[in-house]
Amino acid sequence: MDAHGNDTEASVEIEIRGLSIYTHHGVSDAEQEVGQRLEFDVSFDVPSPDALLTDRLEDTIDYGEVCDLIALAATERSYRTLERLCHVIAERLVERYGCEHVRVRAAKPEPPLPLSLEEVAVEVVHERPFDDDEDDEG
Repeated sequence: MDAHGNDTEASVEIEIRGLSIYTHHGVSDAEQEVGQRLEFDVSFDVPSPDALLTDRLEDTIDYGEVCDLIALAATERSYRTLERLCHVIAERLVERYGCEHVRVRAAKPEPPLPLSLEEVAVEVVHERPFDDDEDDEG
């Protein structure tokens, strides 16, 4: 309840920007063998964050733990596409934190293309569908 006696529901969105990880992903065998640096931007919601009320560190998200989860997913195996890599990272965040909304962006700052460009990137968004069946009962 807020100060006016109304029920309110708050959520928190966590953002990790510019997480730079050396990986071995790509279409070509050379990309997978030699590797390259990828830049990750990740955001996700935290349902019912206790830290809003308690202000205790143990009730919030450990940003280092989030970065470790992303780094592990990005380095434990090779993927041909950034789409698959982003999807795997999003799935792990949903599994670990029970998120309703996750956005994962992976960029190649120096793509292996014969053109001058700043980066190529893929962004994957996971949104858990709302369960309307509960509202229809009764």
